Amino acid sequence: MVTEGQYPEYWEADVILRDGGTAHLRPISPSDADAVQAFHVRQSQASIYLRFFTYKAKLSSRELTRFTQVDHRDRVAFVITRGQDIIGIGRYDRLDDPLEAEVAFNVSDHHQGRGVGSILLEHLAVAARENGIRRFSAEVLPENRKMITVFAEAGYEVKRHFDDGVVMLSFDIDPTRKSQAVMEAREHRAEARSMAELLTPQSVAVIGASREWGSVGSALLEHLTDGGFTGRVYAVNPEAFELGGMISHASLDEVPEPVDLAVIAVPQDQMDAVVDECARAGVKGLLVVTAGYTDDDGEGLTRQRALVHRARAHGMRVVGPASLGLVNTHPDVRLNASMAPVLPERGVLSLFSQSAGLGVLLYASAHRRGLGVSSVISAGNRADVSGNDAMQFWEDDPTTRAVGLYFESIGNPRKFSRIARRLARTKPMIVAKSDVTGLQLPPGHAVRTTQAPAGALDAMLRQAGVMRVETTEQLMDIAQIVTSQPLPGGPGVAVISNSSALGKVVADGVVAQGMTVAHRRVDLALDTGLSVALPALTAAVTDALADPAVHAAIVTTLPARGLTADAVAACLQRCAEVAGKPLVASFTGILDQRLQLDGLVGTPGGGAGTSPGREPDGPGSPLRADPGAGEIHAAARPDPGAPATPGEAPEDADPAVVLPLQRGLPCFPSPGAALTALGAVVRYARWRARDHGDFTEPAGVDTDRALTVLAGVRERVTDVELTRLTPGECAALMAAYGMCLLPSVGFTSVEEAVERAEELGWPVALKTMDEHLRHRLDLGGVRLSIEGPDSLRRNIAQMERVLAPFGRFGMEVQPMAPSGQACTLRAIEDPLMGPVVSFGLAGDAVNLLEDWAHAVPPLSSGDIADLVRAPGAARKLFGYQGLPPADVAAIEDLVSRVALLKDNHPEIARLEFNPILVATSGLTILGAVIDVGNPQRRTDSARRAMRD
Repeated sequence: MVTEGQYPEYWEADVILRDGGTAHLRPISPSDADAVQAFHVRQSQASIYLRFFTYKAKLSSRELTRFTQVDHRDRVAFVITRGQDIIGIGRYDRLDDPLEAEVAFNVSDHHQGRGVGSILLEHLAVAARENGIRRFSAEVLPENRKMITVFAEAGYEVKRHFDDGVVMLSFDIDPTRKSQAVMEAREHRAEARSMAELLTPQSVAVIGASREWGSVGSALLEHLTDGGFTGRVYAVNPEAFELGGMISHASLDEVPEPVDLAVIAVPQDQMDAVVDECARAGVKGLLVVTAGYTDDDGEGLTRQRALVHRARAHGMRVVGPASLGLVNTHPDVRLNASMAPVLPERGVLSLFSQSAGLGVLLYASAHRRGLGVSSVISAGNRADVSGNDAMQFWEDDPTTRAVGLYFESIGNPRKFSRIARRLARTKPMIVAKSDVTGLQLPPGHAVRTTQAPAGALDAMLRQAGVMRVETTEQLMDIAQIVTSQPLPGGPGVAVISNSSALGKVVADGVVAQGMTVAHRRVDLALDTGLSVALPALTAAVTDALADPAVHAAIVTTLPARGLTADAVAACLQRCAEVAGKPLVASFTGILDQRLQLDGLVGTPGGGAGTSPGREPDGPGSPLRADPGAGEIHAAARPDPGAPATPGEAPEDADPAVVLPLQRGLPCFPSPGAALTALGAVVRYARWRARDHGDFTEPAGVDTDRALTVLAGVRERVTDVELTRLTPGECAALMAAYGMCLLPSVGFTSVEEAVERAEELGWPVALKTMDEHLRHRLDLGGVRLSIEGPDSLRRNIAQMERVLAPFGRFGMEVQPMAPSGQACTLRAIEDPLMGPVVSFGLAGDAVNLLEDWAHAVPPLSSGDIADLVRAPGAARKLFGYQGLPPADVAAIEDLVSRVALLKDNHPEIARLEFNPILVATSGLTILGAVIDVGNPQRRTDSARRAMRD
């Protein structure tokens, strides 16, 4: 809850509007009085009447004081600004009922239709919930349809009635699945639109273009024009009259038309002036190639933040700084605003990278393999535009079939997970990251680091359906399969070779990758001459692919006399196209040979195999995905790669229809690389075809009761230390979410212990209260099945003697629980990832072997099932060694409640249930520790905000 009168700076946020432009949202302050008056007098008479139910030419000084002086608790107001101008105002005032507030909006006439009202409502609702308000109400004139629509389309259950000519609206503001889905859909459309503005400009200005050959500005200008950009290109340099055969303009003010994209390559000390010039000219986006923001012991980051805030305040997105550039190969655009010397071949793969060096690696690897691309985004220091923005665009982009991303840092993994879950269900996603991503930051990357358990970030990627790799080469290994081959319908693989020894090695590799050998032919005689060997190879491959148990094939051959790799590859490509199943090839023993197959993807030596100028949607059949089956079938579709507008799908587009595959054959220098890539694709196809379950809320959850408990605890929280809930508070909070904690009672004397045991009921367990020893039966920290007073007295004395070498600790008694398998469940609030839930089997499995499974809420029923089954020791829950199986359904129900509790309450810094005894029917929670701290701003919260 906000301290009364204290300005809540953390409520400030940069936001993306419906049309892709940006603006700044912040709490109102008394210094805004003049700006509020200016906003008011610019409004039309009709807008003023709809807001105030009467017309007033100016606001009185008393009204201005009331509107701009708020306490940020009972009275809250936000303004959205563009530059120095206010373009929208939203406010709430708490009513006599402390749980309800009246809400009102006023949006500039010139900015209506841009989603300003919806953004204000989302941020007001978050602030209100933080201050204990649960309902909004509003009075709206019947003719104010725009405002009524804002409330109706927010996803809340709005109640309405007429009263004296006014529409009275009221609704609960607690987040619901529907309201969250509405917010995410709006966010998706806005962010995708902002990226479309960057990737499909109609006019580009290169600011810093130079006559000096080899300079960055000169190269950018040359690459834009030589790439055949279909829009207009302008050179801006005050010291040159002519550049690259075109007239140079001294400033943007001299450019004869609005500029959509400004490519900036000027020294840092000129950057502020250039950004201000772009703002005056109405530029929509900035591509900043200028580097050097990682220098000066942190001062560079300060300048970088200032650059981004300066641009966003005037509605502009920023790619960079230190960006390698943007590429869009669509024939209606042909944008090469990058340092790549030529526009890449058109394809169906879209790529995202951060640093320029890794962008070069990605580009070079794709070029070597003959992989065409749809678009390429190099975010540089990723100060603004990120991989999340790129994915929002590619999700709807009809020219993108598969996505590859290389992450050196991750700014918002929870949002990434949410977007990736959607995107990966329709388009393969490959992410390259190192093992230290999230733990260490590259220079210039101003994001948080993670404190989550090892493996949590990788678990989040698996949960989202992402194919995770470590290098650019591994990324491209997979990319060349998913862009040129249909997805496999299962794990069955045919192994075909002309070497029995090689075939055996490959078959073992198939099993090691989690696939099955469904067909094996390793006795092919290929040294019989071209006329005999190729028909034999065709027959063998065709026969294997015709087997219903075969879902993919790998052909690996040793060199054969009289038979070239070109001929073999061409034969295999024809077989795969006819069968409609994926096929990969490995030509072992052939070094540095460039295969001359038209449309080949990948070569043994890494050389390019595509013919110059060839379009990927050439003579190959367009393909249609069969959702749910994981297979791809041929289907007719005219010109499937051409959208109605570049970057936007046609309104009547069939979501089941995807781009045609890039024609070619994935070739690898070794069978190991081929199998590793194919195994990743098989696992992805299985994930995509499976039932992911539902996001359902467990029964018996009382969030109001939980908020009451936590509100009392938060009064004891300091900025430095966490506050631990008392046993009573733990039990109350757990009960609010339908969880029961087995009671335990401490004591200070032996006779008090006997009294407490009598109250709880015999038999009881005796435990030390030391958190390290309380679960250690082997060290004497626990004594079980104590039947009566005398036995309890003896056990207390014995425990004191046994634990004396460790120190003196308090003790407690607890009723005996039904026997079962001991499990443990944890949840934390990570600075980077937000809520993380971890599950394992209690004891050595987690304490010594770190046998944990991790997941990031919200969790579907499928996610929960995966989490419970993921630890290696989880086999003990399912009838291990003849023992009866545990009640797994009860564990899954408990996980769903903990995940919801942690998702709803970021102030819960740490939660641990240990041990949880899972019987054949039901479970018992014996111990619970819950720590509460100041709620951190999650990187993905219930309000739309750009990363700061």
